[in-house]
Amino acid sequence: MTEPQTHDTHPEIVKRLTRAEVTRRASSMNERGKPCLVIAQQLPAVEKAIVNTKRTLIQDHFDHCREKTLGALPRDTRQSIDGFKTITKYL
Repeated sequence: MTEPQTHDTHPEIVKRLTRAEVTRRASSMNERGKPCLVIAQQLPAVEKAIVNTKRTLIQDHFDHCREKTLGALPRDTRQSIDGFKTITKYL
């Protein structure tokens, strides 16, 4: 069994996922026959919450694994590795 992982950003991720619950509200609006415009206005918030949550989770996990595997690194070495982390925001 895998050991539980906790990162500094976990509380932030929980908040972001809570915001993503707008999906449930939008679905409920649809079931109740609310106008499409009202439902559509909720969807950008859902998309943004999911994208930002994914980005934060991936980058935090990357930092955790890097630290666990390589330990503390000199700033110049860390900066070259951080280039990889930066590109993950385009996933």
